[in-house]
Amino acid sequence: MMDLRRLSHLVALADERHFGRAADRMHLSQPAFSRSIQALERATGQRLFDRDTSDVKPTPAGTFLIERARRVLFDARSLQRDMKLYGESRLGNTAFGAGPLPAATLMPKVLPELRRAHPQVELRVEVANWVLLLDRLRSEDIEFFIAEVRNLPPDPAIDIGPLGQQRGGFFVRSGHVLAGRHCTAAEMWSHGVATTRLPAVVMAAVAAVLDLPPGQDPALALQCDDVTLLRSVALSTDTVLGVSYAAVRADIDAGTLVPLSVERFPKLFSEMGVVTLRNRSPSPMAKRAIEVIVRVALEVSLGP
Repeated sequence: MMDLRRLSHLVALADERHFGRAADRMHLSQPAFSRSIQALERATGQRLFDRDTSDVKPTPAGTFLIERARRVLFDARSLQRDMKLYGESRLGNTAFGAGPLPAATLMPKVLPELRRAHPQVELRVEVANWVLLLDRLRSEDIEFFIAEVRNLPPDPAIDIGPLGQQRGGFFVRSGHVLAGRHCTAAEMWSHGVATTRLPAVVMAAVAAVLDLPPGQDPALALQCDDVTLLRSVALSTDTVLGVSYAAVRADIDAGTLVPLSVERFPKLFSEMGVVTLRNRSPSPMAKRAIEVIVRVALEVSLGP
């Protein structure tokens, strides 16, 4: 019989590749754990693991079952969680991630709305670049994240929902020597550029304008996942800030930051997306958060 308990033993052995460690993880003696795996093999009529090597490895039949067992166990946990939430008459809690630009442009509107509508719900938001957020997502520490998605590697385990574009540009403080006039990319770069982690396609475009040798990336004076910190540096030094217009809209309107007019520079933009694990059941609160994020993303100005 393939009950949830035995399926959890199957997944534990697939993760640990060792009967002793897997048994410890499931708080069972090794003989009891081995009997559970043997019972599962009898129930399926298939050998699920090869045991005659230095470590335990799934057979093709084992790999087939393990993949489906993970989905079943995840959905079972989701069902248990959702039923508890329904019993408590609340949507539930969620954790999600935001890349530097959506954290600066979307979260100031998204989070207050969620707090007003669901004051009893606990939210955890991690702000980081897509590399770190993808690792958090794969470990299921967060339910989804929003970020620039053009650098994400092809992966059949994830889904990406488009959130539209945010136009990017370069900005300097009012009174900067480059403010209010046309400049070359080399002039701009000589003052040092501060920005977030840039997609490879943007780095390539910048390298081309700077006439760098093939394969050489432009040197960044400051790279940081905190747009607020980057903004403070640009406002207090001659450093050039590279972000989306939406991230510094208030500064542009106040005249404290000025967009640069850079000769020969292509139009820049960020391609935003919602990244989730495929075949995973989102919590009710995660669904609600994504709904608000999608709507707010449509409201955010792309800049002139």
